[in-house]
Amino acid sequence: MSEALLEVEDLKKYFPLKGGLFGGESGAVHAVDGVSLKVYQGETLGIVGESGCGKSTLGRSMLRLVEPTSGRVQFNGKNVLKLNKSEMRDLRREMQIVFQDPYASLNPRYTIQQTLMEPMEIHNLYERSSRKQRVESILTRVGLDPSYASRFPHEFSGGQRQRIGIARALILNPKLLVLDEPVAALDVSVQSQVINLLEDLQGDFNLTYIFVAHDLSVVKHISDRVLVMYLGRMAELASSDDLFASPLHPYTRALLSAVPIPNPRVKRERIILSGDLPSPVDPPSGCVFHTRCPVAQDLCKKQVPEWRELRQNHFVACHFAGEL
Repeated sequence: MSEALLEVEDLKKYFPLKGGLFGGESGAVHAVDGVSLKVYQGETLGIVGESGCGKSTLGRSMLRLVEPTSGRVQFNGKNVLKLNKSEMRDLRREMQIVFQDPYASLNPRYTIQQTLMEPMEIHNLYERSSRKQRVESILTRVGLDPSYASRFPHEFSGGQRQRIGIARALILNPKLLVLDEPVAALDVSVQSQVINLLEDLQGDFNLTYIFVAHDLSVVKHISDRVLVMYLGRMAELASSDDLFASPLHPYTRALLSAVPIPNPRVKRERIILSGDLPSPVDPPSGCVFHTRCPVAQDLCKKQVPEWRELRQNHFVACHFAGEL
């Protein structure tokens, strides 16, 4: 396996809750709770889980778009959480994000040329005379006509806007892209076009992706490895092929049982989880999944499961994963 580009160690992000007569802190939302992982150069790491599991917050915390509560983030040999504002701004050239909503992520008052010029101006990249040429080149690369540069965002479809968002992320030649559900707001036919574009760009620009999504079919197609999260914590991490072929965690099995199979002759047992998703303000003791787990035992209520490697490069946080 290639060298680790990004290393995350015991990363936590708690959002404080205000309440009471004097507006004091009354609790905290445990959005990300102790995540440790490595992302390797040139790979695509998929992050999946139910809405509210913390996957988007994890991606943004790695980039310090939201400030982590504690932990360590090491990117290309630099401790991201120790950098000052000036150093962090310089590092942002190498770490970019593509947002979920292509309608909200573009400034409606800027033309596309202004949108793509702005990052180069902030970072003082390229000669002023060559910036327009750079804009035309990147638009062509994401499948848009360079003449579109003079238009405004409202003149484009959702798929075209997302291509512009990708172009804006690429304009600085980054090494890492966090893709925060980049196709969730698009039609299915457009989704496939954007996914294929992302795969082509990864090879051409030598990019590393963190792909946040809830659509497991898309994640299986694009990811080299997949991290499954539940209530802010890591449940399982393995190669895409291994995870989808033989999941170890009961939560992962329940998620995969809900993925439609495009063959009416193939039957799959649907695993229905009981109960509601617990509140991240007051997560359950022990294993956070035990309140909905079909195989939970007394130990699961009392003791946090160890993060262990049950098969080669296949990690899971479950007391009884090897016995299921």
